[in-house]
Amino acid sequence: MGADCTYCGCDIERHEPVFVSEGSVETPPSRFCNYGCLAAHIEEEGLTAGTTCEWR
Repeated sequence: MGADCTYCGCDIERHEPVFVSEGSVETPPSRFCNYGCLAAHIEEEGLTAGTTCEWR
């Protein structure tokens, strides 16, 4: 049995998985089936609210 998707709980090994690391190296990455689950997770959690990108 493989690892579960952070968003939908499906086995990520049956798909094209995406791994996302934040913060410390010791923190395990979040795992998503594909970019669709990652995008849905970002939207539902409001992870882009209040953020800005800085171009130099």
